[in-house]
Amino acid sequence: MLQHKCLFITDCFTRSSSTNCQSLLVIVLSLCCYAVAPVIPFQSPARTHNSTSPPVPPLMLPLLAPNSTNKDSKKNGECLKRITEVASLRCAFELFDANFFNDKKILEIFEGAKELNIPIIRANRKLVASVNGGLHNPSSLVFNPAWGSEQAQSRGKRFHNPSLVGTKRPENEEDIAFMSILELGELIKTKQITSEELTHIFLQRLKRYNHVLEAVVSYTEELAYKQAKDADELLARGVYLGPLHGIPYGLKDIISVPQYKTTWGSKTFKHQVIDIEAWVYKRLKAAGAVLVAKLVTGSLAYDDIWYGGRTRNPWNIEEFTTGSSAGPAACTSAGMVPFAIGSETLAPLRILLLVVDKLGPLCRSATDCTVILDAIRGKDPDDPSSRESQLDDPFLVDITKLTVGYLDDAEMEVVHVLASKGVNVVPFKLNYTVDSVQGILNFTMDVDMLAHFDKWQRSGKDDDYEAQDQWPTELRRARMIPAVDYVQAQRARGMLIREVRESFTVDAFIGNATDWEKVCVGNLVGLPVIVVPTGFKNISNPPSGGSRRRTTVTTGIYAPPHHDHIALALAMAYQSVTDHHKQRPPINNLGPNDSIPSPPTLYFGSQN
Repeated sequence: MLQHKCLFITDCFTRSSSTNCQSLLVIVLSLCCYAVAPVIPFQSPARTHNSTSPPVPPLMLPLLAPNSTNKDSKKNGECLKRITEVASLRCAFELFDANFFNDKKILEIFEGAKELNIPIIRANRKLVASVNGGLHNPSSLVFNPAWGSEQAQSRGKRFHNPSLVGTKRPENEEDIAFMSILELGELIKTKQITSEELTHIFLQRLKRYNHVLEAVVSYTEELAYKQAKDADELLARGVYLGPLHGIPYGLKDIISVPQYKTTWGSKTFKHQVIDIEAWVYKRLKAAGAVLVAKLVTGSLAYDDIWYGGRTRNPWNIEEFTTGSSAGPAACTSAGMVPFAIGSETLAPLRILLLVVDKLGPLCRSATDCTVILDAIRGKDPDDPSSRESQLDDPFLVDITKLTVGYLDDAEMEVVHVLASKGVNVVPFKLNYTVDSVQGILNFTMDVDMLAHFDKWQRSGKDDDYEAQDQWPTELRRARMIPAVDYVQAQRARGMLIREVRESFTVDAFIGNATDWEKVCVGNLVGLPVIVVPTGFKNISNPPSGGSRRRTTVTTGIYAPPHHDHIALALAMAYQSVTDHHKQRPPINNLGPNDSIPSPPTLYFGSQN
């Protein structure tokens, strides 16, 4: 420890041959032993014993004695100042795992960084990081998940959605709320219900259950009724825009819509309005969909804690949803919207955007996911990291020609169902040697996030963050990631991609969708995955007499990059003979012997 901590005196020896300066070896060792090598500032002999500054070690007193010559005192002072400076810098270099430079080089790096690096850093920050979020200056370092020589193609034809002729309107609004997107679309197309009626049903459900789930940031009621009215008028003129014509939906509150708040879930930005139409919103608006609400994201898209509370799981309201797309997930599951758009960095969705972030649909069935994906897929002209995706029509995939692997943690019901439908299912293991997958993901995500919220951190706004053990801690640590090691992480990511590509010898595989290692691999490599419900378990410690609350069981179906259609086709095949996805959560109807913790009153008023 002492030898490691006390190697900062060598440059002083090269600059002076005085006895006093040479004796600094003993003094510095004394400092190290005295306080386990913290840097103790040079003190004037005039300091009193009552001073609050650290005491001077005894071995240092000869150098500070009044009988030293002025020349020696000046030389000693300069040398001590130099030693103190190098020691401080060496501690900083340790944080970068760069404590291999000698003292002279450390000082040269320090002076060079002050003269050259810092002006560049500050100039770049002024250019692109003066506004939090960085929406107008995306990075040119973007991730392309394509394997081999795959070339992006222009958007193909629309998918061939199955016909649902003969669909009838249920009498009960609860039954309407849990109809599929294609069923609701058929009701609108055949004029059994208007978009305005449907919009009213879902707005009422959002307001009824939001007080329990805490899943809505803003109701876009005025906009919703206008869009619904426009959809009804178009249909009256014989113009039908497709399966999303007049269908209500929600957006995660990181997606901007003019005149409505985009809070990013953070109290720092709770009044922020970004008057930009996000590309995904434009796509859905062009398809005739009706936006009814901006839904909760965890603060700055981290987990489920936001400035208005914490979003609950509609299947078990004693639990929280977890994940930054908390609001879209809860509202879709609870039948408060037919579908929602979320985003994902460390959980299963699809549609690639920045270094690891992507947007995608949250739906109650694989068929609904397919319909939404068809509407939103394609390149955003303002986002250099987005791209056209080579997707075949999932409704036309012949699954009997597919070989599908299953991991040790796969839900075997899915495996058996697909095998019964003619799929060739085989045991499978995804092999790779990269052992720093989670660290690579953290470096990639945290550095990118900090680049977009540099001003937020520098101004101390992170002290106001809703959960101090989340972004604030991670992004402070990210400040200490050297550029060289960030690039090395991306090189390691490239190695991981190559190894996964070589190991991916099947058309798709089935495995646990929440296993942290697989979540990180999937995001770094760009594997699309659809998560399907496969059953339910009883909650732990239910009240006497039982409860309707349940714990959901899921599994993931993974495909190679740009092969979302494979995963979707397999999920649709599984759900064609199972009904787990059709079950309805109890929300606040928990059973005769169960009750909502701290029972909230059902809420019907406006909340903006």
